[in-house]
Formats: sequence, C-alpha cells, structure tokens
Amino acid sequence: MIVHRLLLGFFETCLYVSSIGLIAVGSGFLALIGIKVYDLLGPPHWRNHLPRAFLPELDLPDVLVQIPLFNENEVALGAIQSAVALNWPRDKLHIQMLDDSTDDTPILIAGVVADLAARGVKIIHVRREDRTGFKAGALEAGLRISNAPLIALLDIDFRPPPHWLRDVVPILIADPDAGFVQSRCEFANYRTNWLTRVQGMMLDAHFVVEQAGRFRGGWLFQFNGTGGVWRRTAIAEAGGWSADSISEDLDLTVRVALAGWHGLFVMEPAIPGLVPERIDHWRVQQRRWSTGFVQVARKLLGKIWSVPWSLGFKLSASFLIFVQAFYPCAAIASVSLVACILLRTGNAMPYVPLLSLIGVLIVIIAVGLTLVPYVTLKRGPLWRYIATVLLVPPAMVFISLSNAPAIVKTMFGANESFKRTPKSAKAVGESSGRD
Repeated sequence: MIVHRLLLGFFETCLYVSSIGLIAVGSGFLALIGIKVYDLLGPPHWRNHLPRAFLPELDLPDVLVQIPLFNENEVALGAIQSAVALNWPRDKLHIQMLDDSTDDTPILIAGVVADLAARGVKIIHVRREDRTGFKAGALEAGLRISNAPLIALLDIDFRPPPHWLRDVVPILIADPDAGFVQSRCEFANYRTNWLTRVQGMMLDAHFVVEQAGRFRGGWLFQFNGTGGVWRRTAIAEAGGWSADSISEDLDLTVRVALAGWHGLFVMEPAIPGLVPERIDHWRVQQRRWSTGFVQVARKLLGKIWSVPWSLGFKLSASFLIFVQAFYPCAAIASVSLVACILLRTGNAMPYVPLLSLIGVLIVIIAVGLTLVPYVTLKRGPLWRYIATVLLVPPAMVFISLSNAPAIVKTMFGANESFKRTPKSAKAVGESSGRD
C-alpha cells in the first residue's frame, strides 16, 4: 500500500506540474490569438503596411544570396534557377551555393555554377574541408568572402518569386534599427498526404497568427532560417553565426535583439518551400527544432533576464524560447495520466476537471490558431479543414512522446547533431496548397 501511494503521488505530481506547463504555454497562444483578432477587427491604422524606402536603381545595395545545402542534388538546380531569376541588378546580386555535400552533388553544382559565371552571373560554389558548425558554419564561411551589406538566406527547397527582393529590401532599408525582415513561407507540397496537410495547417498558424501576432504585438519573434534578408551589420554586432545550437536561426535572433536590433515581418510575397512527406523525416526535423530551442534557452535565457528590457518583452522572449516546452509537458502529462488511472484501477473521475480544462483549452487554441489562416489563405472547403484539424492534436501528442526524451537529455547538457530534412524534386514541382 505504501508503494502504491508513493507511486500515485509521484505520477499525480508529474501530471499536475506538466499540466501547469501546458496551461502556461497555452496562455501565450491565447494572447497571440487575441492579437490576431484585434489585427482583423481593430482600427485601420493597426493594419497599415510597413513603410518602404525609395531606392533609385543606381542606389540599390549589393545583396548576397546564401543557399546552404548538404547532399540535396534533387533540388539544387531549382534553387540556383530561382536565385538567378531574382529581379535585382546583375552586378549587385551575388549568389553563394554553400555546398557541404559528401555525395555527387558538388559535381553537379560545379558545372552549373561555372556555366552561369561564364555568362556574367555573380555566383560561386563554396566548398569546405569539413562540416564544422554545420549550417551556421557554412553561412559564416560565406560571409567571410563577401562584403555585401545585405544577406538573403534561402534553404535549398525554397523558391522566392522574382520580385521578392524588390518587395522586402525597401522595407528593411526604411527602418535603420531593423536587423532583418522575415517573409511568410508557403508549402508547395501541402496536399501530398495527411501528414503534409497537418504540417501545412500548423505552419500556416505559425506564420499567420504566431509570427504576425508577435510582430504586431511588439514581441520578440524569430527569424525562420530561410526566406529572410539580414543586415550584415546586425549579424556582426551580434557576434556572427554560432554553432552552439542546432537552432542557429533562433540563437542569432535572440543575440541580435540583445545587441539592440529588431526584426520585421511581411505577409506578402510568400516564399514556397517544402514540408517533410514522411513521418520519420518529420520526427527528425521536429527533434532538431525542439532540442535546438533548449540549447538556446541554456545559453541565452539568463542574458534575456539581465538586460534592461521591459518585463513584457522579457516574457515574450521567454515564451518564444519555451514554446517547445509543450512537447515534454504533453508527453509527461499523457504518460502520467495513464499511470494514475491504472493505479486507481481505471477510475478517471478525479482527473475529469483537469482534463476538461485542458480539453477546452486545446479546442480554443487549435481552432483559434488554424481557422483564420485556413480561411485567409483559401486552403479549401470547410469539411477539409475539420478533417485536418482533428488530426492536429494526435500528431502533436505523437511528436511529444517521440521527441520528449531528446529534449529532456538536452536540458541536462546532452548535445544533438545537426541532421537535415530530406527533400525531393517531385515535391518542389507540386502545386501550391490549395484545394
């Protein structure tokens, strides 16, 4: 009996503590939903477009486009073509293929780059002796051989529209305190299967509600690792790219903010990319993001609370970093609940009030985060929305149980290696995610 009571007490403590964590994270999402609702229904000035600097053609700055890749030959040529097609003066557009590949990709890239360079395109093929620092190391190596004041970053599977730089660079130039401008991302293979639909819905929520809401509310929001343009000065003042975390984009975002810069977010034009089409690839991606956020928390959370920011901004920065706490909290809560019910010989009644509260919270957040983007972006009929949103909670629970052990290990100092998410040429060629 004593052992039984101890076990029940242990699992109930885990259940209630993890539930408090879920409610805390959920409260942050409720605030973002509120900001989005105000954005849609509030006074017109709230929705004013960002100011743009007038840039005569002769005064356009040099822009360096960096495209890191590793063993991704299926999508490499498309990335080069879309970068070359960007509408920017040819003598001021510089492209770097940051190729750390160990397969036959470098042979393919080298030939294409040489042909384009012979035709006057300012493009180079950058190879390193090893993958030190992974993506962050490749980006830093590229910066050392360029003097361009603006840096556009694109993952290998993202295809910006030709007018992208013309649209976002004037916005960045107009705000001298802005370190970067982040564009909303689309996902070309949104309709491939149930997994891509779920991811597409979650990522639409991330960009349309989370990113836009954080920006509108004056909160800290992150650079997403692709689809953004940076000021070189901001990167330099923050200490450059760092490989201390495998979420190098979040790491730089926080350090840039600590150095006194802020970011800008634009909804249009969107930049199409890819989501993983297989569940094992999705797990790899989510594990990288989650453990990377924990690494950033270990490295920078103390600095966030030691700088003279307002309490609200410190809380927003902490929420940005700790949003990934959802996964271990959900995993611990799920396991603990099952254990508690078993220890009570199947009696779940003591936990009904808590489960009801969390259930209502999940419904409000799931619908609040996903319905507006689904309607705004015209993703399809209502029945498709309902069918997809019902799959979101199970998918979140699955990834929580799958990745929670790695997150907990990272919290206690374990290191995680950088693993890229595989991409396919077939996925890039698919239509945009609309039914």
